[in-house]
Amino acid sequence: MQHLAEALAAEDVATLRYQFPYTERGSRRPDRAAVLINTVRAAVHASKECFAGIPRFAGGKSMGGRMSSRAAAEGGLDVKGLTFFGFPLHPAGAPEKAGERARHLREVDLPMLFLQGERDRLAELDLLRSLCVSLAPLARLEVIPDADHGFHVPKRSGRTEREVIVHLAHLTSQWMEHFT
Repeated sequence: MQHLAEALAAEDVATLRYQFPYTERGSRRPDRAAVLINTVRAAVHASKECFAGIPRFAGGKSMGGRMSSRAAAEGGLDVKGLTFFGFPLHPAGAPEKAGERARHLREVDLPMLFLQGERDRLAELDLLRSLCVSLAPLARLEVIPDADHGFHVPKRSGRTEREVIVHLAHLTSQWMEHFT
């Protein structure tokens, strides 16, 4: 996330990075959803104070993005849109759970950008494409060739991970410009 924040800064996109309480405690077990959602809300509120007058977006990597979308689905998240860097549509090897993880997205009334690795085991692309079509015109999907859930790419791809991160930042910046 540090490299992504730096690449976003190079695109003139400021970021406010935060951690969930379980991460601060050094635990590997995530907090209850209510705690995670409240943490997202607190971060969005803090961003309003830090970046007064600047269009703001919420989102995050994997579970951070999913919790941002859940907070938005509940309403009152004062942002222009949501960006998901590797949305965890289902657990690895369990695409049948995608419906549970996606249900709340129908309640989100904000533009959403899904940046997803082609080899992401937490989001079967056919399922994610179908979801984004059903959420149109609010959802946009950008698939990153050869990338996995962490946006790592094999050497045979001909790209470095740094190049992928810069590409993610550029796609994000371009998308955000449509809503500012």
